[in-house]
Amino acid sequence: MQQKKTIIFDLDGTLLDTLTDLTNSVNFAMERYGFPTHTEDAVRQMVGNGVSVLMERAIPGGRAFPEFENCLKDFQEHYELHKKDFTKPFPGVLEFLKKASEQGFQLAVVSNKFDLAVKGLCRDFFFPYITTAIGESPQVARKPAPDTVFAAMAELGAPAEQCIYVGDSDVDLDTAKNAGIPCISVSWGFRSREFLLEHGALQIADGIEELWDML
Repeated sequence: MQQKKTIIFDLDGTLLDTLTDLTNSVNFAMERYGFPTHTEDAVRQMVGNGVSVLMERAIPGGRAFPEFENCLKDFQEHYELHKKDFTKPFPGVLEFLKKASEQGFQLAVVSNKFDLAVKGLCRDFFFPYITTAIGESPQVARKPAPDTVFAAMAELGAPAEQCIYVGDSDVDLDTAKNAGIPCISVSWGFRSREFLLEHGALQIADGIEELWDML
């Protein structure tokens, strides 16, 4: 593989273990509207396509629920207040980012989490290693559209041929393909190694050191 200079990461399930806080906020909204709550394993299968799709999957009846937008808003407001209660970087991530930064890599995050949360989490957990962080907003199409990746490239001044994408899901595989850059999948996130292989993953890192070796 040609030497890459820019690593563009997914956030949830790749750099940060956010599952408990996401589940707690989903269940806060479920309880407020009298719906059954969900386990972490259930929410694990719902995430990846942005918060609107997450809540569509969590709410019985999805978007047909008359108060869908209010329920989504309640989830977002609760998550903004509680997004760091249990969230933490996966083992070895901070050391990896420090090493990569010291060796001259440019680092960015693109996520389908709403933009305010993405920027806040990256600032709180990954500064000064990651300063380019782009999430879902009305101004940019969410993944698997390549728009967030292109926005990160533009902000960093990074040509596509020097970029590589790292993520944990089928959405990430499709995003990298749509952006025209290679993808390394990681198996410690929200999707299993078997799932990633079934969805076309060509390289899968089972640990942070293996990810480094692949670069």
